[in-house]
Amino acid sequence: MNDALVLVGMSVREVEAGERLARVAEGLGATVAFLQMGDPSLTRELDRLATAGAVRVRLVGVSLGSLAPAHSWLRRIAGHWWRERTDPPALEVATRLLTVLVEEAAREVLAQARPITGTEAPLTSPAWEDVPGHRHQVLICRGPRCTALGSDASSEALIIAMLQHGLGDDDVLLTHTGCQFPCNQAPVMSLQPEDVWYGKVTPDVAGRIVEEHVLHGRPVAEHRLRRSRGAPE
Repeated sequence: MNDALVLVGMSVREVEAGERLARVAEGLGATVAFLQMGDPSLTRELDRLATAGAVRVRLVGVSLGSLAPAHSWLRRIAGHWWRERTDPPALEVATRLLTVLVEEAAREVLAQARPITGTEAPLTSPAWEDVPGHRHQVLICRGPRCTALGSDASSEALIIAMLQHGLGDDDVLLTHTGCQFPCNQAPVMSLQPEDVWYGKVTPDVAGRIVEEHVLHGRPVAEHRLRRSRGAPE
Protein backbone atom coordinates (compact mmCIF):
# COMPACT_ATOMS: atom_id res chain seq x y z
CA MET A 1 0.00 0.00 0.00
CA ASN A 2 1.38 3.42 -0.96
CA ASP A 3 -1.37 6.05 -0.87
CA ALA A 4 -4.56 5.90 1.20
CA LEU A 5 -7.55 8.21 1.32
CA VAL A 6 -9.91 8.52 4.29
CA LEU A 7 -13.25 10.34 4.43
CA VAL A 8 -13.67 11.52 8.01
CA GLY A 9 -17.15 12.13 9.40
CA MET A 10 -16.92 15.16 11.67
CA SER A 11 -20.12 14.74 13.71
CA VAL A 12 -22.94 12.39 14.62
CA ARG A 13 -24.76 13.39 11.44
CA GLU A 14 -22.14 11.67 9.30
CA VAL A 15 -22.45 8.58 11.50
CA GLU A 16 -26.15 8.55 10.64
CA ALA A 17 -25.28 8.91 6.94
CA GLY A 18 -22.81 6.03 7.16
CA GLU A 19 -24.17 4.03 4.22
CA ARG A 20 -24.11 7.03 1.88
CA LEU A 21 -20.66 7.96 3.09
CA ALA A 22 -19.43 4.41 2.48
CA ARG A 23 -20.76 4.42 -1.10
CA VAL A 24 -18.94 7.64 -1.95
CA ALA A 25 -15.78 6.34 -0.29
CA GLU A 26 -15.95 3.15 -2.33
CA GLY A 27 -16.19 5.17 -5.54
CA LEU A 28 -13.07 7.09 -4.53
CA GLY A 29 -11.15 4.03 -3.40
CA ALA A 30 -11.21 5.46 0.12
CA THR A 31 -12.07 4.23 3.59
CA VAL A 32 -14.24 5.89 6.24
CA ALA A 33 -13.46 7.01 9.79
CA PHE A 34 -15.16 9.26 12.31
CA LEU A 35 -14.01 12.09 14.53
CA GLN A 36 -16.62 11.26 17.17
CA MET A 37 -19.45 8.84 18.00
CA GLY A 38 -18.67 6.39 15.20
CA ASP A 39 -16.43 3.43 14.39
CA PRO A 40 -13.72 3.24 13.38
CA SER A 41 -12.32 6.33 15.02
CA LEU A 42 -9.87 8.39 13.01
CA THR A 43 -6.93 7.32 15.16
CA ARG A 44 -7.85 3.66 14.86
CA GLU A 45 -8.09 3.88 11.08
CA LEU A 46 -4.78 5.74 10.88
CA ASP A 47 -3.17 3.04 13.01
CA ARG A 48 -4.55 0.38 10.68
CA LEU A 49 -3.30 2.11 7.54
CA ALA A 50 0.14 2.75 9.03
CA THR A 51 0.45 -0.90 10.07
CA ALA A 52 -0.61 -1.94 6.56
CA GLY A 53 2.32 0.02 5.14
CA ALA A 54 0.71 3.20 3.84
CA VAL A 55 3.33 5.74 2.76
CA ARG A 56 0.94 8.69 2.43
CA VAL A 57 -2.53 9.15 3.92
CA ARG A 58 -4.86 11.94 2.85
CA LEU A 59 -7.84 13.03 4.96
CA VAL A 60 -11.02 14.75 3.84
CA GLY A 61 -13.37 15.94 6.58
CA VAL A 62 -17.09 15.50 5.86
CA SER A 63 -19.71 17.78 7.41
CA LEU A 64 -23.35 17.41 6.34
CA GLY A 65 -24.96 19.77 8.82
CA SER A 66 -24.47 22.48 11.41
CA LEU A 67 -23.43 20.30 14.36
CA ALA A 68 -19.86 19.48 13.35
CA PRO A 69 -16.80 20.89 15.11
CA ALA A 70 -14.59 23.28 13.21
CA HIS A 71 -12.25 22.00 10.49
CA SER A 72 -9.31 22.84 12.77
CA TRP A 73 -10.22 19.85 14.95
CA LEU A 74 -9.41 17.47 12.13
CA ARG A 75 -5.90 18.89 11.84
CA ARG A 76 -5.54 18.98 15.63
CA ILE A 77 -6.35 15.27 16.05
CA ALA A 78 -4.38 14.23 12.97
CA GLY A 79 -1.40 16.23 14.24
CA HIS A 80 -1.59 14.58 17.65
CA TRP A 81 -1.62 11.12 16.06
CA TRP A 82 1.29 12.00 13.78
CA ARG A 83 3.42 13.24 16.68
CA GLU A 84 2.69 10.18 18.80
CA ARG A 85 3.34 7.61 16.08
CA THR A 86 6.82 6.20 15.55
CA ASP A 87 7.85 6.65 11.91
CA PRO A 88 4.38 7.79 10.70
CA PRO A 89 3.38 7.99 7.04
CA ALA A 90 3.10 11.37 5.36
CA LEU A 91 -0.25 12.82 6.36
CA GLU A 92 -2.23 15.46 4.44
CA VAL A 93 -5.53 17.12 5.30
CA ALA A 94 -7.84 18.85 2.83
CA THR A 95 -8.09 22.55 3.62
CA ARG A 96 -11.87 22.63 3.62
CA LEU A 97 -14.69 20.26 4.50
CA LEU A 98 -16.76 18.21 2.08
CA THR A 99 -20.39 19.28 2.57
CA VAL A 100 -22.12 17.18 -0.11
CA LEU A 101 -21.67 13.46 -0.65
CA VAL A 102 -20.73 13.61 -4.33
CA GLU A 103 -17.55 12.02 -5.68
CA GLU A 104 -16.65 14.94 -7.92
CA ALA A 105 -17.03 17.39 -5.04
CA ALA A 106 -14.76 15.18 -2.93
CA ARG A 107 -12.09 15.25 -5.64
CA GLU A 108 -12.28 19.05 -5.79
CA VAL A 109 -11.86 19.34 -2.01
CA LEU A 110 -9.01 16.83 -2.05
CA ALA A 111 -7.12 18.87 -4.65
CA GLN A 112 -6.34 21.40 -1.93
CA ALA A 113 -4.57 19.71 0.95
CA ARG A 114 -1.82 20.69 3.35
CA PRO A 115 0.61 18.33 5.07
CA ILE A 116 0.59 17.65 8.79
CA THR A 117 3.90 18.87 10.22
CA GLY A 118 3.59 18.08 13.92
CA THR A 119 3.25 21.73 14.85
CA GLU A 120 -0.55 21.57 15.01
CA ALA A 121 -2.35 22.59 18.21
CA PRO A 122 -2.35 19.94 20.96
CA LEU A 123 -5.39 18.14 22.34
CA THR A 124 -5.11 19.95 25.66
CA SER A 125 -5.65 23.58 26.62
CA PRO A 126 -5.89 25.51 29.90
CA ALA A 127 -9.44 26.41 28.86
CA TRP A 128 -10.45 22.73 29.06
CA GLU A 129 -9.04 21.94 32.49
CA ASP A 130 -12.23 22.27 34.55
CA VAL A 131 -15.82 21.16 34.27
CA PRO A 132 -17.80 24.03 32.68
CA GLY A 133 -19.74 26.13 35.15
CA HIS A 134 -23.07 25.25 33.57
CA ARG A 135 -26.41 25.53 35.33
CA HIS A 136 -28.10 22.89 33.17
CA GLN A 137 -27.02 19.88 31.18
CA VAL A 138 -29.25 18.72 28.33
CA LEU A 139 -28.79 15.10 27.30
CA ILE A 140 -29.91 14.69 23.69
CA CYS A 141 -30.73 11.11 22.71
CA ARG A 142 -29.13 10.11 19.41
CA GLY A 143 -30.10 6.45 19.57
CA PRO A 144 -31.50 4.75 16.45
CA ARG A 145 -35.18 5.57 17.02
CA CYS A 146 -34.62 9.14 18.12
CA THR A 147 -32.31 9.69 15.18
CA ALA A 148 -34.83 8.21 12.75
CA LEU A 149 -37.53 10.50 14.14
CA GLY A 150 -35.57 13.73 13.85
CA SER A 151 -33.40 14.27 16.92
CA ASP A 152 -30.83 15.96 14.66
CA ALA A 153 -33.29 18.71 13.75
CA SER A 154 -34.40 19.03 17.37
CA SER A 155 -30.83 19.40 18.63
CA GLU A 156 -30.13 22.04 15.97
CA ALA A 157 -33.24 23.94 17.07
CA LEU A 158 -32.04 23.74 20.67
CA ILE A 159 -28.65 25.17 19.72
CA ILE A 160 -30.23 27.97 17.67
CA ALA A 161 -32.54 28.90 20.55
CA MET A 162 -29.59 28.99 22.93
CA LEU A 163 -27.65 31.26 20.61
CA GLN A 164 -30.63 33.56 20.20
CA HIS A 165 -30.79 33.96 23.98
CA GLY A 166 -27.05 34.38 24.42
CA LEU A 167 -26.57 31.05 26.23
CA GLY A 168 -23.24 29.24 26.14
CA ASP A 169 -21.44 26.35 27.85
CA ASP A 170 -21.45 28.19 31.16
CA ASP A 171 -25.25 28.16 31.00
CA VAL A 172 -26.19 24.91 29.26
CA LEU A 173 -23.91 21.97 28.48
CA LEU A 174 -25.25 19.93 25.55
CA THR A 175 -24.36 16.24 25.48
CA HIS A 176 -25.31 13.78 22.75
CA THR A 177 -25.97 10.28 24.09
CA GLY A 178 -26.87 6.80 22.95
CA CYS A 179 -30.31 5.38 23.67
CA GLN A 180 -32.04 6.78 26.75
CA PHE A 181 -34.70 4.00 26.59
CA PRO A 182 -38.24 5.51 26.44
CA CYS A 183 -38.02 4.93 22.68
CA ASN A 184 -41.77 5.15 22.08
CA GLN A 185 -41.51 8.81 23.08
CA ALA A 186 -38.77 9.66 20.55
CA PRO A 187 -37.14 12.09 20.11
CA VAL A 188 -36.16 12.17 23.79
CA MET A 189 -34.19 14.75 25.77
CA SER A 190 -33.49 14.94 29.50
CA LEU A 191 -32.45 17.96 31.51
CA GLN A 192 -30.23 17.85 34.58
CA PRO A 193 -29.86 18.45 37.50
CA GLU A 194 -33.66 18.70 37.71
CA ASP A 195 -34.03 15.16 36.30
CA VAL A 196 -36.74 16.27 33.88
CA TRP A 197 -37.31 14.07 30.83
CA TYR A 198 -39.03 15.15 27.62
CA GLY A 199 -40.57 13.16 24.78
CA LYS A 200 -41.81 13.95 21.28
CA VAL A 201 -39.27 16.78 21.18
CA THR A 202 -39.84 18.42 17.80
CA PRO A 203 -37.79 21.48 16.85
CA ASP A 204 -40.58 23.73 18.13
CA VAL A 205 -40.63 21.90 21.47
CA ALA A 206 -36.83 22.18 21.72
CA GLY A 207 -37.15 25.95 21.40
CA ARG A 208 -39.79 25.98 24.12
CA ILE A 209 -37.55 23.95 26.44
CA VAL A 210 -34.93 26.69 26.18
CA GLU A 211 -37.35 29.58 26.51
CA GLU A 212 -39.61 28.16 29.23
CA HIS A 213 -37.51 25.69 31.20
CA VAL A 214 -33.88 26.78 30.85
CA LEU A 215 -34.57 30.50 31.06
CA HIS A 216 -37.55 30.61 33.41
CA GLY A 217 -37.55 27.29 35.27
CA ARG A 218 -40.94 26.16 33.97
CA PRO A 219 -40.89 22.60 32.53
CA VAL A 220 -42.90 22.13 29.34
CA ALA A 221 -45.60 20.06 31.01
CA GLU A 222 -47.28 18.48 27.98
CA HIS A 223 -44.01 16.93 26.79
CA ARG A 224 -42.64 15.92 30.19
CA LEU A 225 -42.22 12.17 30.76
CA ARG A 226 -42.98 10.52 34.09
CA ARG A 227 -40.22 8.52 35.75
CA SER A 228 -41.15 4.97 36.71
CA ARG A 229 -39.35 4.78 40.07
CA GLY A 230 -40.26 7.63 42.29
CA ALA A 231 -38.26 10.45 40.76
CA PRO A 232 -39.18 13.93 42.02
CA GLU A 233 -41.90 15.74 40.10
